[in-house]
Amino acid sequence: MTIKCTILGLAIYATMGLYLVAAVLFLARVRRVGYVVYGVGCAVAVAAWVYRWGETGHAPLQNMFEVCLTLGMLMFPISLFCRAVLGVGGEGLDPVIALVLFLIPAGFVLDAEPKMLMPALQSVLFIPHVSVYMLSYAILIKAGVVPAILTLIGCRQSPEAGLMPWETATYRMVSLGFPLLTLGLVLGAVWGKIAWGDYWNWDPKELWSLVSWLVYVGYLHFRSMYGGKHPRVNAALAMTGFVAITTTLFWVNFARIFGGGLHSYA
Repeated sequence: MTIKCTILGLAIYATMGLYLVAAVLFLARVRRVGYVVYGVGCAVAVAAWVYRWGETGHAPLQNMFEVCLTLGMLMFPISLFCRAVLGVGGEGLDPVIALVLFLIPAGFVLDAEPKMLMPALQSVLFIPHVSVYMLSYAILIKAGVVPAILTLIGCRQSPEAGLMPWETATYRMVSLGFPLLTLGLVLGAVWGKIAWGDYWNWDPKELWSLVSWLVYVGYLHFRSMYGGKHPRVNAALAMTGFVAITTTLFWVNFARIFGGGLHSYA
């Protein structure tokens, strides 16, 4: 574990602290103040993200440190969007997701040393490809952690106006995240053709991205056939998608079994 005694590191730690306080406030049902603290934490994360862009000279989407910083920043607007537009609750756990999965690795584990953008990444597709993947990952991770787990354990949605049952909430979020996941896969194939001469190279990152996509195809196919008749099966499939995504995002990059691969720069 490495403490980052830099402006960027301090901003990440401040975001972590604010997200933790927000989670406690949500747990204590002080929702309005929780949202304010959560939003302030996101604002600090945005400032850190912009600072990183100025420090490196490129959008901070290159490596795992920057990806985790980006995902930690995205959780708050996704929480707001899901509640206001999709009718999905459970946002009290979202800062915990951001803290555990993204900000702790960014703050204590991952190397924050600025790096030059590799020639293969100097493409107009760099920002669109990575951005749509990050949005889809954040949405699908929330879907696979909050409503899916609550569905699996048989927890009913609190009777708040406008909020969907947990199983329906999972379906709505996957229906939003899956097209973005598909777009990221297609953009990656086009970029692979430009950068490496082929649309598909059976790189470990590509392979696990395809596995993740197929899991959600299976979820949507099963859901279209049976609707909400088997909520626990639907939830288990959504949680399997979460496992596939986190494998693609983290384990493929760090596990030696996969070797270097074309995406080893991440």
